[in-house]
Amino acid sequence: MSDLQQELKNVANDSKAWPYLEAKNLIKRLDKLGSDKSKPVVFQTGYGPSGLPHIGTFGEVARTTMVRHAFELLTGRPTRLICFSDDMDGFRKVPTNLPNQDMLATQLGLPLTQVKDPFGTNKSFAEHNNQRLQEFLDSFGFDYEFMSATQCYKSGMMDKTLLLMLAKFDDIMAIILPTLGEERRATYSPFLPICPRTGIVLQVPVVEKDLAKGTITYKDPETAELITLPVTGGACKMQWKADWAMRWAALGVDYEMAGKDLSESVILSSRIVRALGKTPPVGFSYELFLDEEGKKISKSKGNGLTMEDWLRYATPESLSYYMFQSPRKAKRLFFDVIPKAVDEYITFLDKYDAQEPKDKLSNAAYHVHNGNLPKENMPISFALLLNLVSVANVDDKATLWGFIRNYVKPIDGVEANAETYPLLDRLISYALTYYEDFVKPTKKFRTPTDQERTALEDLAKRLEKMPEDLSPSDIMTEVFAIGKEHNFENLRDWFKALYEILLGQSQGPRFGGFAALYGIKATKTLIEKALSGADMS
Repeated sequence: MSDLQQELKNVANDSKAWPYLEAKNLIKRLDKLGSDKSKPVVFQTGYGPSGLPHIGTFGEVARTTMVRHAFELLTGRPTRLICFSDDMDGFRKVPTNLPNQDMLATQLGLPLTQVKDPFGTNKSFAEHNNQRLQEFLDSFGFDYEFMSATQCYKSGMMDKTLLLMLAKFDDIMAIILPTLGEERRATYSPFLPICPRTGIVLQVPVVEKDLAKGTITYKDPETAELITLPVTGGACKMQWKADWAMRWAALGVDYEMAGKDLSESVILSSRIVRALGKTPPVGFSYELFLDEEGKKISKSKGNGLTMEDWLRYATPESLSYYMFQSPRKAKRLFFDVIPKAVDEYITFLDKYDAQEPKDKLSNAAYHVHNGNLPKENMPISFALLLNLVSVANVDDKATLWGFIRNYVKPIDGVEANAETYPLLDRLISYALTYYEDFVKPTKKFRTPTDQERTALEDLAKRLEKMPEDLSPSDIMTEVFAIGKEHNFENLRDWFKALYEILLGQSQGPRFGGFAALYGIKATKTLIEKALSGADMS
């Protein structure tokens, strides 16, 4: 353990960062159980492959990994992270964002691992989605074990717990039935038989159970024939809340977080686990992600961002940062949150080295990188890059690097380039793509009012007299002074005018930094162009 790691461990018990608070709750559970400290502590995340993997799935793995790292620093104990796919669940609804809708409609009711892949790349829809999820998690370097419900059921891994649940059938029914409506109570069973005739996951009542043989009997809803099946070996699967409890018990799960929409499920599944004589895991309830209209993100609807969407426009680290921030607060997850997330992540990264150990543990970048932060230097914000792309009206990195080299001072005689600023080089690519897809289509320039025109003429004159290497803060001082001298009651109105007239948008970066980056003389020319009535687009 390095000196820094030892210093962090010394103050970790006092950390108020939410991953450490969660880790300490887990420690209390394990101490109460008197668990064997030589055995791995089991963390789990769940995924339902009924739709394409979405960003909330990634968020659960990222956040759980943050808690896992905090727990390991506090205790030094071995851990496992299981990513469990409920791919034996019945295919209930065709997501609207998938191809081959008519074909998929013929697959309703089948286990997801038996549904044909609408993309034609895998043996089944579930296999396609499972592969996409694993590829994405692997690209982030997550340390996890993937488990398929189908494989777990069919391999016999769950058999012992399934037989225990059959023995506790009446107790489970007593827990679930009071939560259901009258019509659903009449058909509910914690065991869902897989119909030998059609392969469909049936939701039918159990008419008889045989504990000695480990079987259930149900009436075929189409033929009225009584069918007897074992509850083991993949002949049945468990209903959702019972299935979650079965998984916790069978795998010995110690920690699992869940979305706020599953709060009731957590309570009921925990009661079922206790009925089995086991202890449910600890975890916390995180708030949901919302789409552009403030509605819950849904796999079946395909609303909101996908993981691929975010990574088209920003770094993986910025996505992890967004997951770390305020997990108990509902947040919009749409394209317009990306630039702010990128810059906030960079700010935390820049602060880290100078912070005291206790503050390092609250730094979001520490949790994004599990304590192994990269050495990066970012002289320009992502927001500033976006505005540079906007005004420079270029679509290649080489030209942008030309502007940047005029702004960033050489290091040991070496001018700024992709090798000296690798993160900046990546962000330039992202900025070009983001601008083209989101900023450019929405730009809306306007002409200045008389008051604004006079102030802009004054600004152009002062820029003419400024040396090209004047600092951003000195430029900003002059811009502030002009706003005051030209009687803008609220200086925000002055800066908003600059953005709308020169950039075609209602907000932007600190104008001094923009002028220094774009070039003082070039900024003066931009103002003169706007005052002349020329087409700014």
